[in-house]
Amino acid sequence: MKQLDLTVNVRHKTGKEMSKKLRAQGLIPAILYGPETEPVPVAVKANELKRFLYRYRDEQIIFNLTLENNGDTVQKKALVKELQYHPLTDEIIHVDFYEISMEREVEVEVPVELVGKSKGVESGGHLQLLLQTITVACLPGHIPDKIKIDITDLDIGDVLHVKDLVPPEGVRYLDNPEEPVVTILEPEEMEVEAEAEAEEAGESEESES
Repeated sequence: MKQLDLTVNVRHKTGKEMSKKLRAQGLIPAILYGPETEPVPVAVKANELKRFLYRYRDEQIIFNLTLENNGDTVQKKALVKELQYHPLTDEIIHVDFYEISMEREVEVEVPVELVGKSKGVESGGHLQLLLQTITVACLPGHIPDKIKIDITDLDIGDVLHVKDLVPPEGVRYLDNPEEPVVTILEPEEMEVEAEAEAEEAGESEESES
């Protein structure tokens, strides 16, 4: 968990044209909201935000926001709730900041990281990660950077469900306990799945044409 300082400017004008002007100035339109916060339109420096997100891309980040508003400043803590990207350039075009309190639980999605090499894979099986992220509830200071899962003992045919994972201290999993997270498929099962996916893709192309 990383805490970083970031200054944003309160926006008094909104709309598509204003957003275009902001982006032309190297700023990203954003919004700050929360359970006890009225939505506040803000703008953030694109190069500064992207530098933080790239440098700490493997860590959860709490931003210590300084909101500047005509000479007045207000301090807020926030998480990045959502990033919107341009479909062609992949540039960030909008940011949702979610205000938090260090004493109040938040719900966030945490990426899954598999650790080790399963004996099932060594025997010729195929690993399939079914859940890329797990939704957790905890105090902001307890947000894990990743949910690490040791798959060393997984054999062909084995499945790990959410209920099989021990959450880090102070963390609760919110996903369905029966949700499968990772499994080791037999080679023929993988081939059947690949064929089924190919057939679905072919049917999709035919329907589009």
